[in-house]
Amino acid sequence: MSALVGSATLAAESKTVGEPVVNIGIFALFVLVTLVIVFRASRNNKTAADYYAAGRSFTGPQNGTAIAGDYLSAASFLGICGAIALNGYDGFLYSIGFLVAWLVALLLVAELLRNTGRFTMADVLSFRLKQRPVRMAAALSTLAVVFFYLLAQMAGAGGLVALLLGIEGVAAQGVVIAVVGALMILYVLVGGMKGTTWVQIIKAVLLIVGAGVMTLWVLARFGFSLSEVMQGAVDAAGEGGEALLGPGKQYGASATSQLNFLSLALALVLGTAGLPHVLMRFYTVPSAKEARRSVVWAIWLIGIFYLFTLVLGYGAGALVGPEAIKAAPGGVNSAAPLLAFELGGTVLLGVISAVAFATILAVVAGLTITAATSFAHDIYANVIKRGQVRPDGEVRVARMTVVAIGILAIVGGIFANGQNVAFLVALAFAVAASANLPTILYSLFWKRFNTSGALWSMYGGLISCIVLITFSPVVSGKVDPVTGDSLSMIKDTSVDFHVIPLENPGLISIPLAFVLGVVGTYLSKEKPHPEKFAEMEVRSLTGAGAEKATVH
Repeated sequence: MSALVGSATLAAESKTVGEPVVNIGIFALFVLVTLVIVFRASRNNKTAADYYAAGRSFTGPQNGTAIAGDYLSAASFLGICGAIALNGYDGFLYSIGFLVAWLVALLLVAELLRNTGRFTMADVLSFRLKQRPVRMAAALSTLAVVFFYLLAQMAGAGGLVALLLGIEGVAAQGVVIAVVGALMILYVLVGGMKGTTWVQIIKAVLLIVGAGVMTLWVLARFGFSLSEVMQGAVDAAGEGGEALLGPGKQYGASATSQLNFLSLALALVLGTAGLPHVLMRFYTVPSAKEARRSVVWAIWLIGIFYLFTLVLGYGAGALVGPEAIKAAPGGVNSAAPLLAFELGGTVLLGVISAVAFATILAVVAGLTITAATSFAHDIYANVIKRGQVRPDGEVRVARMTVVAIGILAIVGGIFANGQNVAFLVALAFAVAASANLPTILYSLFWKRFNTSGALWSMYGGLISCIVLITFSPVVSGKVDPVTGDSLSMIKDTSVDFHVIPLENPGLISIPLAFVLGVVGTYLSKEKPHPEKFAEMEVRSLTGAGAEKATVH
């Protein structure tokens, strides 16, 4: 999802939209309010369950809203609106894909994971397998997903905020990234999962309300007729505008582009079901009943938001125009801010900009608490200390990990600023789909599955993804046919070592990871443990014992 927002870093120029002073004021107000809430929430962070899972104290509606806040990244608002404005039907496929991905995650794994584990995905995977090797593999996979997702978010945040505040130069934008990183560290360090959850709830409300207001405003301009909005976008596009209403404008040019879309869709749809920071949200509710309620709330909120993007995207195409969007600083990601400026001037632009900033901050905080929990709970407590660690000691390590991850994210974000970071997000989703999802599904539903199969699948998926991405056009060899400029991470057009034409490895690495899980299982001499599988099946379906889940 955040792949779309990454390109904002490429186009951050001295030109600004709106009034930077207004944007700064609204940013500051949001930060002040959320900091007060985080500090109040931190008063009850006394145990590991408090810090990792918010004491399992959130209701279904609250957690459902937080899930929506965690799932709807800045690109869902900025990037998809721009994609629809420029590519119409093909752009809306992103909205459809992300919503379907959420349904897959919920139907296949969400409640089952919540009933089986305590704090992390590795709790589930190690339940009936050998604990130390599986926890290490799951934790490394989680850290890989989180790091690359986090890197892209940080770079996107630097580009977006610098653009809206009129900040020029790589060094100045590096300062912006450092400030975003420092706020992220503070939120998670002090508030833990409870503080992070409240930030996500506030962000979700702001994002959905803001998008809803803009949707009604756009419809009012066209007599509350969606057909008129779409016709306005066609008219504004000029010659060939009719292509906005049908498939193929972006992904129908060649067989390779169609395979690229299929591979990307496969990674996004299946990767979401393995994204650790989304799945971790289900550990913050007290019961399976509340988990189901949170599912219902999340589906409604996410579904309504993605319907808004259809109106906002075509509305931006109609009222702003595709040429103005492409020429603006930030390119495709400027569609929503430019539409806000067209509708309500400087004030609405400032509010929408603050919402976009809140969105990035909330997602970054969710990723950071996930990475810290994975390292402290899985690697430190259960692999290094073999479970012999006090809960307060585990939380202390988690807080130290937050600082370390925050510093790495700041340095990485500064390094990636100005580069094409789309490949980082593609890698995050592809790793989640390849390394995490096959092992989760096999653990939950396949009695014969064993430790060897899990390790083959996780490490095979992780390594194959990284190798395939490295030798793909997103790293080298992709050139703009019009200008001749490099569209890859490596800007030197003479450097080209890409081997596969696919820009996302999902079409190869995901089936490979599923196959490796089967091969590893059958090649192993490890005896199956049907009694452990039966216990896990009962717990995952009923929630019995979920509050006191232990590792084996």
